[in-house]
Amino acid sequence: MTLMKKTLFLIAALFVSLTAGAQTVTDYSVTTDPTFFTANQQVKVTFDLKGFDTPNQWGDVYLWIWLSDPNDGNPSDQGTWSNTADAYKMTNDGNNQYSFTFTPSALWPNVDPTTIKTIGVIAKAKDGSDTGSGEKKTYPDHMLDVSPEGVLQIQNSVTSPYIGTAGEKLPVTVSTSDTADIYLFLDNTELKMAHSVTLSDTVTLPQSGDHWLISKAVTATQTSYDSTFVTIRQDLTGLLPDGYKKGINYVNDTTVGLVLWAPYKHNVYVLGDFDNWQPKAAYQMHKDSDYYWITLNVEKGKEYLYQYLVDDSIKIADPYTEKVSDPWNDQYISSTTYPNLIAYPTGKTTGITSSFQTAQTPYNWQVTNFTPPAADSLVIYELLVRDFDASHSFQGVIDHLDYLQDLNVNVVELMPVNEFEGNSSWGYNPDFYFAPDKYYGPKNELKKLVDECHKRGMAVVIDLVLNHSYGQSPFVQLYFKDGKPTAQNPWYNQQSNFENPDAQWGYDFNHESPATQELVDSINSFWMSQYKVDGFRFDFTKGFSNNFKPLATDPWGSKYDADRIRILERMADQIWKRKSDALVIFEHLADNSEETVLADYNKGILLWGNMSGAAQNAAKGNVENNQADFSWGSYTQRGWNKSRLVGYMESHDEQRVAYVAETSGLANGDYNIKDVPTALKRIELNAALFFTIPGPKMFYMFDELGNDKDINVPSRTGEKEPLWSYVDDPNRTDVFQTYAKLFYLKRNYDIFSTTDFTYSLNGVTKWIKLNKNNQHVVVEGNFGLTDADLSVDFPVTGKWYEYFTGDSIDLTSNSYMAHLAPGEYRLYSTEKFTKDHIVTDVPTVSANDNPLQVWPNPVQNSLNLSADEDMNRVTVYSITGRVLLDKSFPGYGKTSVAIQSDGWPQGTYIVKVITTSGNVETRKVMKY
Repeated sequence: MTLMKKTLFLIAALFVSLTAGAQTVTDYSVTTDPTFFTANQQVKVTFDLKGFDTPNQWGDVYLWIWLSDPNDGNPSDQGTWSNTADAYKMTNDGNNQYSFTFTPSALWPNVDPTTIKTIGVIAKAKDGSDTGSGEKKTYPDHMLDVSPEGVLQIQNSVTSPYIGTAGEKLPVTVSTSDTADIYLFLDNTELKMAHSVTLSDTVTLPQSGDHWLISKAVTATQTSYDSTFVTIRQDLTGLLPDGYKKGINYVNDTTVGLVLWAPYKHNVYVLGDFDNWQPKAAYQMHKDSDYYWITLNVEKGKEYLYQYLVDDSIKIADPYTEKVSDPWNDQYISSTTYPNLIAYPTGKTTGITSSFQTAQTPYNWQVTNFTPPAADSLVIYELLVRDFDASHSFQGVIDHLDYLQDLNVNVVELMPVNEFEGNSSWGYNPDFYFAPDKYYGPKNELKKLVDECHKRGMAVVIDLVLNHSYGQSPFVQLYFKDGKPTAQNPWYNQQSNFENPDAQWGYDFNHESPATQELVDSINSFWMSQYKVDGFRFDFTKGFSNNFKPLATDPWGSKYDADRIRILERMADQIWKRKSDALVIFEHLADNSEETVLADYNKGILLWGNMSGAAQNAAKGNVENNQADFSWGSYTQRGWNKSRLVGYMESHDEQRVAYVAETSGLANGDYNIKDVPTALKRIELNAALFFTIPGPKMFYMFDELGNDKDINVPSRTGEKEPLWSYVDDPNRTDVFQTYAKLFYLKRNYDIFSTTDFTYSLNGVTKWIKLNKNNQHVVVEGNFGLTDADLSVDFPVTGKWYEYFTGDSIDLTSNSYMAHLAPGEYRLYSTEKFTKDHIVTDVPTVSANDNPLQVWPNPVQNSLNLSADEDMNRVTVYSITGRVLLDKSFPGYGKTSVAIQSDGWPQGTYIVKVITTSGNVETRKVMKY
């Protein structure tokens, strides 16, 4: 594009100011006629869309135009982005050139013309909306500078920076807004002078080095300058140093090696703080086959930002960077979340930059030999960092890990945490695969999160999106033209293999490509080695194939695909090669014939099993005609040999089950599922008959508190309020405790992972029988709206213990008839199971505040208690039922007690006091 930078320079400031305006050229340009125009002057803007084919597919091309600050607005008659007004249709001048003529002050009649300084323009289709495949129906935006009245303007025709060849004959034209004495210099040498409004010359470039092409215009009252930075490209080759790999190589505290793999490219420069973001000769990278490399001498411990300039026109961040600097989004990251975040080099470059820093403080791992739990005992808690805690940070998750430990979770599954576009997102729009997203905090905080999970016996699985990337990915940008990847792109298909537009996101990886397979393996290896994650949940693995998926017959790619199986098995083998006990989980949801092969392969690939439809029907009481059948939640029902089905009633993708129960639950007389307490009991019922099906299980955050917020408010992927206030509701903590007890059983008693089990899960009443080593369990529940008698043949006679109530039954025959109220569930066992540390009922807070005083509240390090009579016993519970303190006082007790609370995690606590006379008082306390 042609820059119209018309700043009036003072001679003394010339060489400082000229370094700030470097830009790059892409396959289109924007020019104006006249070159300089004022707000009251008619101007013709022309888009030269050379190299682009899509205008022929769009039909007509339209102009989208706006004012930048301080006015910041569109013309009132322009229409909308999806339906631009016909008055803004551009003229087709032929040869892929389109033009539009306007007078700025006429387009914005209500704006003071003297305040119109910059105008933004875009060439677009009438409907500029994305096609759904990631292909854009617009071209990049371009800013036009509006000249102030009466100020001498100057511009030379060579865009800065210019990368030339030795001895090249470079045509140069200098234009001014008024007749002036025009001078052209190469460095300090005057080349030509003319008294005119234009000067033209052909400049012979030097053999090597960095130079300035300077133009100067002088009138009786004004002097103006323009300049172009020129560097001479060399044929620079050299063998890649031993040990150098793609990306950043820390040789020592003062030496860094950078390597870019770029087949079909011809030259690469490094731009950064060290060369003032200009492609200087000293920073041209050496070429070794398809590799470009350079070794830099740097300051120990200093953070540097940098980019690559490829083939003079493509400017990208390092695709292997572990940190980016983002000109659009970093400004919204608070210093609390990410302290001392480096500032973006505004005015020196454009686009995302990468970062390196020697002598970084390494994370000191506390747990170095963690072993993930066995696949068939997994209790997976899926969470989105953004919505889990108000701080939307890794530290915010750490602050609640004791809560998850109380819940008896043994796997924390983090929705995508690598850099994605924007700040607030689910994360399925990835752009950088080796950098944690800074909106969640520094990388060492993520490492600490993994470490803290391991301390508590919880594995960590991260969600990776390797089906596609979005447009800010350097892997996409390096080979990109006409709104899509080029045929030379080593990693991406030019078109999605899905005809269904709803199955197209971003730009589709070509998983048949060796380059993509190498990249996938390096990504997986990186997160396991650098962050010690225990495995991965891979998003939309049905996309890991190049076979075409027709909209009419296979819209979601669910049909058996042998090539896809081969690709996925190869990836799993490479993961297990690096970490033999890694958890490999696919969101596949394909035909059972294909999933059976994957589940039974090698160590067994874990596969998501979506049972949300049955769970929603069960919760709301719609149980007739097998609509609430849980049977497909069992791997045996699917004919699998291994317990690799990750069954779930709710993931991030589905409507919340409690919301469905509360908004569309059925009723019979006084039993109304829409009543919140009743709906929450239905959530417990679901849990009892679903989580006890042998095999790994998963659920989405706050499901354990009866999350009843509509997934579509404010929008499906929009920010949701963390639900920590729900822990104050006894009905919801009942749900929590039911989950915690079930997961305790699953984690601590082998019978809940048995392969010997039967079930009847398709009716109004449901049951499951588990058998192992002469021990037996029977779970039963009533999903109807009325009382029900459920007759189940128990495997043995004798004493059976009911887990939730503590009751027992003595059977003299195998047949037992249970009378179950609607929503009632029971779990009987021949072994009397323990209850872990979780109390059955968290005490209710007393209404009378007088007999017991508790301060300070909130508390930090020490909590004081004072009572009207002697205290005999003090117990402190977490809101989830964990007992933190249980202290008795012998003899006459005490009327004042001090309790150390500095070791308590942040959260809500209940203090229970029993006095010597037997009175019981409770208070709620907040710890911060």
